[in-house]
Amino acid sequence: MPNYAESRRDLDSYIAARVPLIGVRTIEQMRALRLVKQVATAPKRANLPFWVYTRATGVRDLRTNGAAHEDRSLAGAMDFAASQFASRAQATMVFVDPEDLSDDNAASRHVAELARLAESSSGSIILITDTPLWSGLQRLGMSVSLDLPDSNEMYEVITEFLRDHHGVVPIAWSDSDARRAAEFLVGVPEGTAINVLATIVTKGSVEREDVEILAEFKDKHFGDLAGLERIRLREADYEVGGLVSLRSWLRRKNQLMVADLRNTQLRPPRGVLLVGVPGCGKSLSAKTIAAEWRLPLYRLDLAATLGQYVGQSEGRLREALETADRVAPCVLWIDEIEKGLAGQADSTGIGRRLVGQFLFWLQESRARVFVVATANDVQSLPPELLRKGRFDELFFVDLPDADDRREIIELYYRRYVQRQQPPSPELLDKLVSLSDGFAGSDIESALHDVGAEALIKGGADQISPEFIVETFANTFPLSRTNPEQIDEIRSWGRERAVPAGRMVTTPVAGTTQAGRRMVLLGD
Repeated sequence: MPNYAESRRDLDSYIAARVPLIGVRTIEQMRALRLVKQVATAPKRANLPFWVYTRATGVRDLRTNGAAHEDRSLAGAMDFAASQFASRAQATMVFVDPEDLSDDNAASRHVAELARLAESSSGSIILITDTPLWSGLQRLGMSVSLDLPDSNEMYEVITEFLRDHHGVVPIAWSDSDARRAAEFLVGVPEGTAINVLATIVTKGSVEREDVEILAEFKDKHFGDLAGLERIRLREADYEVGGLVSLRSWLRRKNQLMVADLRNTQLRPPRGVLLVGVPGCGKSLSAKTIAAEWRLPLYRLDLAATLGQYVGQSEGRLREALETADRVAPCVLWIDEIEKGLAGQADSTGIGRRLVGQFLFWLQESRARVFVVATANDVQSLPPELLRKGRFDELFFVDLPDADDRREIIELYYRRYVQRQQPPSPELLDKLVSLSDGFAGSDIESALHDVGAEALIKGGADQISPEFIVETFANTFPLSRTNPEQIDEIRSWGRERAVPAGRMVTTPVAGTTQAGRRMVLLGD
C-alpha cells in the first residue's frame, strides 16, 4: 500500500491531469483531507478553486474554510458543484464520506453524472471514502489508497509531538526510543497514535519504559483480531529449562529484532521452526520469547481456520497474516503447524495453496513479526517449509539430557513444591537419574502432583523424599509408552535440524553425524 508521500505524488499528478473523478480510499478522513489541502495549496494552483463538503460543515472553501453555500445537504452540495462546473473551468469539489457509493444506486449514478459534467470543463471531483467505489465510478477516473502511517511517517508524528511538549514535561526518550515507539505504533491511525502519546504525557513525564507500554495500547486498539488469539502471558512464562543452544541463538536474534535497519539491506528476523519430541518445551518457548522480548504474543490456529471456514481458508489465512503485519512488532505462534499446512495430497488443492500463501508472506513481509512455529509430526510437514531460507533456523527439541533435567527439576520444584528451599543434592541426583527419558512436561506433571500433596498435608516439610522418588518412579513418559514414535522423531530430527539443547555426541542407531548442521553463535 502507498505511504503518505506516494499518495501525495499520485494525487498531485491526477489533479494536474484534470482527471474528472479521483477516489481517495482511507479510514483516516482528516489525514486524507490534509493530504488534499497540501496538494491544493501548491503555488501552481493558487488561482484554481477548491471546495470541500462534509456533513457537519456543508460546502466550504478548502483553503480559507469560509462558507460557500447555505444548503448543508449532500444534494445541495451536488447542485452547487454542478453550477460551478457549468460556469467555470478547472474547478475541484471534494466530498468527504458521502453516501454509500460502493454499488449501483441513485447516489452513485448522481456522482457519475456530476463527474461527466466536470470532465466537460476540466473539473475534478475528489471522493474521500473508506469503502470501494462502484465499478461504474471507477471507470470514470483514478484512485488513491492512503494506507495507515508507516514507521517513517509515524516517527515524524512522534518527534513532532514530543517537540511540542519539550519544556512542558520531562521527556527521557532518545532518537532510538522514538524509532522503537514508531515500530510499535505502525498499524494504528495517526489520530490514535497521538491520543496514546497524549495519555502518556498526562502522567507528568515520558520515561524510556513507556515505549513498552505502547504495545499494550496497540493491543487494546485492535481488540479481537481476525484469525488471531492474543495470549496473555504469566510470570511463569518467563522461565524455561534447558534448550541452551536455542536460547543463545534467540538472544542474538533479539538484537536484530530491535535494530534500526533503515540504511541496510537486512530484514527483520523471520522466525524459527521448532520440531521434536512432544512435551519438551516447544510451545513454552514461544511464550518465553514473547515474555523476554517484551512483545505481544498472538496465536494463529491454522486447524481451526480450516475447520471453521470451509471454502474460505485462503481468505481467512490472508486476513490473519495481514493483521499480524498491522500489530507488529509481535511474536506469532503457530502451534502444530503440520495440522494446518499438511494436506499435500488433498484433492481440493487447499493445502497446497495455503502453504504457498504462507511461504509467500514469510518471504516477502518486512513487518517485525517473529514467527514461532512448532511441529510434532515432522514427517507430514511440506518439504518446501523445511527449505533453508524459509525460517531463520530449524531447531530440533530433543528429550532433555541430565544437565537439562536437573535445571528443569529445580525450576518446577521451586514453582510447585517449595519456592525458597531447593531439593537436597542427594534427592536431586536421584530424581535426575529416575527421570531419564522424561520430557519437560513429564517432570512438571510429577512435581505438580508432589506440590498438590504438599498443599493437602499442610506444607512441603510434610512430604518425605521417598514420596517424591516414588512419584517419579510411577510416572511413565511417552518415551516408554510409545518408544517407536519417539525413536522415529529423534532419528529424523538429529539428522535434519540444529539441536535446541546441548550438542549430543552419541549418534542415533543406523545414522552418522556427517550431515549434522550447526549454528555458529560467535563470541
